Amino acid sequence: MFRFEDPIYLYLLALIPVLALIRFISYRNQKKRLRKFGDPALLKALMPDVSRFRPSVKFWILQAALALLIVMLARPQMGTKINHEKRVGIETIIAMDISNSMRAEDIVPSRLDRSKMMIENLVDHFTNDKIGLIVFAGDAFVQLPITSDYVSAKMFLSSIDPSMISTQGTDIARAIEMASHSFTQEEGIGKAIVVITDGEDHEGGAVEAAEAAKDLGMRVYVLGVGSTQGAPIPIAGTGEYMKDNTGNTVMSALNEDMCKQVAQAGGGAYIHVQNNSAAQEQLDQELDKLAKKETSTAVYSEFDEQFRAFGILALLLLILEICIFDRRNPLLKRISLFGNKKQTAAMLLLLVATTASAQSDRQYIREGNKLFHRGDYPNAEVAYRKAIEKNPKNPQAPFNLGNALMAQKKDSAAVEQFEAASRLETNPLRKSKSFHNIGVICQTHKMYGEAIEAYKNALRLNPSDDETRYNLVLCKHQKNKQDQQQQNQQGQNNDDKKDNKKDDKKDQQNQDQNKDQKQDQQKEQPKPQMSKENAEQLLNAAIQNEKQTQEKMKKAQQQPQRRNIQKNW
Repeated sequence: MFRFEDPIYLYLLALIPVLALIRFISYRNQKKRLRKFGDPALLKALMPDVSRFRPSVKFWILQAALALLIVMLARPQMGTKINHEKRVGIETIIAMDISNSMRAEDIVPSRLDRSKMMIENLVDHFTNDKIGLIVFAGDAFVQLPITSDYVSAKMFLSSIDPSMISTQGTDIARAIEMASHSFTQEEGIGKAIVVITDGEDHEGGAVEAAEAAKDLGMRVYVLGVGSTQGAPIPIAGTGEYMKDNTGNTVMSALNEDMCKQVAQAGGGAYIHVQNNSAAQEQLDQELDKLAKKETSTAVYSEFDEQFRAFGILALLLLILEICIFDRRNPLLKRISLFGNKKQTAAMLLLLVATTASAQSDRQYIREGNKLFHRGDYPNAEVAYRKAIEKNPKNPQAPFNLGNALMAQKKDSAAVEQFEAASRLETNPLRKSKSFHNIGVICQTHKMYGEAIEAYKNALRLNPSDDETRYNLVLCKHQKNKQDQQQQNQQGQNNDDKKDNKKDDKKDQQNQDQNKDQKQDQQKEQPKPQMSKENAEQLLNAAIQNEKQTQEKMKKAQQQPQRRNIQKNW
């Protein structure tokens, strides 16, 4: 399989016919000027060493060398072999509800965004499985046919929005029917239909469609997104909520009963999606129960750069053009033919060796890429470091090294490499990937402030990156939550300090009172008998002390116990 990595440079081939036209016009003007000097036959006899064909040959050799150089810029690549990969897995079609009710925010950040996160995590857990994606509202259509290309699945996932379907509503039956016809024709392999919805079915027939899919050997799983209490539906870009014909705010609630009926009819399971990872884990467990079968897929792999061959041909043509003169050179008569060949061969060997040494860093990068795709991250790291040592100015080497370190959980070293790649890279799109990866690492370690800055830098370079924009919004939400928890913790600590100060003050007052009472008792010791007034004072002091102790215990019991709840997003 042959391809060009940067085919945009092939437009430069349009220069060749333009140069040919200029050459033709200049040749005609040259003949006109020669006619002014005299008869063409006489001029030819006066210039016996001048050739009519050598200038044309030299021109077309240069044209061919230019074409080869342009092809080199386009980076021709060839799939060195076709792998028939053996995969043991299942087939999964995800039917995702994108009706307006999925904009509700009773699930953080919203029902739709939470569904996208679940699908992305599900794709990350797949290794040898096939996946397809269907979106539906009042109608349904296939967003991604069933495939093993997980990168394309994430790419299509990022572009999903309720505005894609003009017919609003929720037709679950239509989505299940379309999903049942989207699987491959292989038999004996587990086939799952995962419906992600809030359960507001407006068309009916979902239970019957699930039963029909079960009869065909498929399993229907329903993920219920939302809360049963209901939530308003925000209108994008306005800050307002949807209202019905009477002017009341529309409340969208999860219909769990209908979801359970569809899952039961489809032979699958119903899973309630909340603000944690429990639903994801339960779905993974259910899909692991399905039968797996070995399938074969033909894949072109190990694309190898082919620009060297074009470069060598271009060099040979340039050398050949230099060796051809417009007229016979008398100096060449003194040089033997054999010696000329030796010098030419030596020059070619020198040029080839120079080219090979200049591209050795690319060889190390390709070697590291092969090891990285095989999962051999330590050896890939070694190859990338050799490439950096060979050519420290190549931004691709530190970027790939950062990915290898990131795969080995060496996050601090990975951040350093991504920063180095961002300083060296001149292409804004590639440079944005370095900042995006830095943001991912910071977000993983809950360094939300640094992650937000990295995502902002990435979006400045590539504003159309929806994945980075989504991570930025989620990171801001997590940072606000973290700040609120810190404020609550600080407020609790301040309240505890105030209570401790009050208790210490009361204890000091009680100690002072007891001390005064002891002094009074010492003063009265010389008296052989205690008077009635002193006895009443002592009794009142004891009663007062007992009341203070009881009030202190009662206040400690009534004081609310505060605690911080960590939510798993």
